[in-house]
Amino acid sequence: MLIGLVGKPSVGKSTFFKAATLAEVEIASYPFTTIKPNHGVGYVKVDCIDKEFNTQCNPNHGFCINHKRFVPIDLMDVAGLVPGASEGKGLGNQFLDDLRQADVFIQIVDASGTTDETGKQAENYDVTKDVVFLEDELDKWYLGILTKVWKSFARKAELEEDNFARAVANQFSGLKVKEEQVKSALLKFNLPEKPSRWSDEQLLKFARELRKESKPMIIAANKIDTAKGEENYEKLKKKFPDSIIIPCSADSELALREAAKLGIIDYISGEKNFEIKGKLNDKQKNALNKIKENVLDKYEFGTGVQEILNYAIFNLLKYLAIFPAGAHKLGDSKGRILPDCFLLPPNSTALDFAFFLHTDFGNNFIRAIDARTKKILGREHKLKNRDALEIVTGK
Repeated sequence: MLIGLVGKPSVGKSTFFKAATLAEVEIASYPFTTIKPNHGVGYVKVDCIDKEFNTQCNPNHGFCINHKRFVPIDLMDVAGLVPGASEGKGLGNQFLDDLRQADVFIQIVDASGTTDETGKQAENYDVTKDVVFLEDELDKWYLGILTKVWKSFARKAELEEDNFARAVANQFSGLKVKEEQVKSALLKFNLPEKPSRWSDEQLLKFARELRKESKPMIIAANKIDTAKGEENYEKLKKKFPDSIIIPCSADSELALREAAKLGIIDYISGEKNFEIKGKLNDKQKNALNKIKENVLDKYEFGTGVQEILNYAIFNLLKYLAIFPAGAHKLGDSKGRILPDCFLLPPNSTALDFAFFLHTDFGNNFIRAIDARTKKILGREHKLKNRDALEIVTGK
């Protein structure tokens, strides 16, 4: 799956991206620093199962620190969207097109209130406007795709008595819209049975709901440690009680991860503390003390960056972390212990996992075995997060 970072210019998207990936990206306090989308690898954090087996894993991909397994995910940082993006303002059409392949959005909001809707310096800006305009632009984007073909599309679906949800999903296939998401959107409203009779308002409502279903979004209230950060975070929560909003300091996360990379501190992303390892100068000591006092000690999820990534994957997309593991042997042919941890879609079965590993495993599936309990599982067994399974085949 792919996470898309969205928001207006100069809110800290590139800082969040670098903090999550430690990629070399340009970071500056002026609009449209990012023109072409940056792609990188971030990580979700999972409690590794190696501790349950009194061993230490050896990951093929990602890494494991103190039995915290970091599983790779794809991140994309696109240029900032401004009001009117769906009409082409600020190179908006190009940037919206970059978002087509994203499965979930993280909207980065500048909780300091020091940038206006175009990303330019401002004072006491109403940060709630950012959420309103961004959702409006995304909704208009979806609506535009629908309205281009709606009359002929709706009539054709009626004449052929086709599966309407499937037809819409095919029309939106470039945006990775699934048939079940269309069905879910349709159930939210009492729409006329014949799509050709939908009003413009009904079509907009449908487009909005389809966008929410197919591109769920979490809001990162970034720069929470600034003077107005907490006040504006509370404003966001009050204005959007149904939205998921998590306080965040991408700057702090980036500083901690870079310090850990240099060996100055021990720090695990998402934790609320760090341990000093090397000698620090006064500037470094002061910077780390500020992060500890103003961010780590103050907020439930520390800097918030890791929690936001985890929430997007495990709560919004409901993906499952699954470990391939032998019932009697945890190592692979090279002796690496629990080398893999994969992310599978919700409602995946043991057979789905077998096909995920290799087509031959799926085609020759006999049974799965739970590595913890040694219980035999059938092909229709629904997987749970952190399951550890061995696949037994006929070959």
